[in-house]
Amino acid sequence: MSEAVLVHLDKGVGRLTLNRPEALHALTQDMCQIMTDAVLRWRDDPAVELVLLDHTGPRGFCAGGDIRMLAESGAGDGAEARAFFHLEYRLNHLLMDYPKPIVALMDGVVMGGGVGIALPARYRVATERTTFAMPETGIGLFPDVGGGWHLPRLAGQTGYWLALTGARIKAADCLALGLATHYVESSRLEALKADLIAATGPDQIPSCIGAHASDPGPSPLEPHRTALDNCFSAATVEAVMDHLERDDSDWAKAQLLALQTKSPQTLKVALRQLQTGAALTDFADNMVMEYRIGARVVQRHDFLEGVRAVIIDKDNDPKWSPATLEAVDEALLDAIFEALPADQEWTP
Repeated sequence: MSEAVLVHLDKGVGRLTLNRPEALHALTQDMCQIMTDAVLRWRDDPAVELVLLDHTGPRGFCAGGDIRMLAESGAGDGAEARAFFHLEYRLNHLLMDYPKPIVALMDGVVMGGGVGIALPARYRVATERTTFAMPETGIGLFPDVGGGWHLPRLAGQTGYWLALTGARIKAADCLALGLATHYVESSRLEALKADLIAATGPDQIPSCIGAHASDPGPSPLEPHRTALDNCFSAATVEAVMDHLERDDSDWAKAQLLALQTKSPQTLKVALRQLQTGAALTDFADNMVMEYRIGARVVQRHDFLEGVRAVIIDKDNDPKWSPATLEAVDEALLDAIFEALPADQEWTP
């Protein structure tokens, strides 16, 4: 059986190649451990000047985490799910704090856990195959892996829109919103990798990527940015829905329709998560918050039901509980966000 992450050193480039193409490179605990061990080993190795994140196969960079495992664990004592979150979030934090440049080739699907390892990279390369999303509200989870930090810091209210609707965007929007730093056609990626490996120092990385970069065209989201910022700047999910209802555009109607399919609990969790994360000054504090949420929601009805409806039975007809936004009260949210016992908290 082949390794799920290929780890190798090419001259001064430490390479982490996700190698689970049959699962769109969805992260497992073993994969997180392999990557953690490698980047820790390379951190103080003077021979390593750059870390390169890529993947095998054409379909996806990383589609998220091992959702089935999380649901099976959540249906029991939740211990395996908590262990996965603890390790994955440590990897996210390690990459965010990393002293050496990281290049992530976001070719194909970049969702959930894939976002968590891509966005900490200094250089994030999208291609014509890139599809970026944080779709967790559709399965009763929440936009974790640092979503509470990254998303509210995007232009305008676009991060709140991505978190609540689970919208999927392509390369031009990724570039416009700063989720990607460059656009490179997938046919040029092998040449780009070769140039990065041949480069003589981190200061050459921008020119290496720039030599292969091109223009992905206009951002499809741009014409809707005024409406988006107006609607998604509201302080509550109910107010967001109200703004969308009063906007007569086809775009607003589509967003409203999307929100109406999501877990009411998760919509409110995600909004509070981003509002809280926006005010934090340390990424580690955000991960402490997200671990508290994750440790709890993975055992709640909506996550187990969302996985059943979307991933297992595929009937796409989840029965959320609470079934309405109004029924998700502040006491429920407070309980989800509450501090864990000191010996159970997440630590870097």
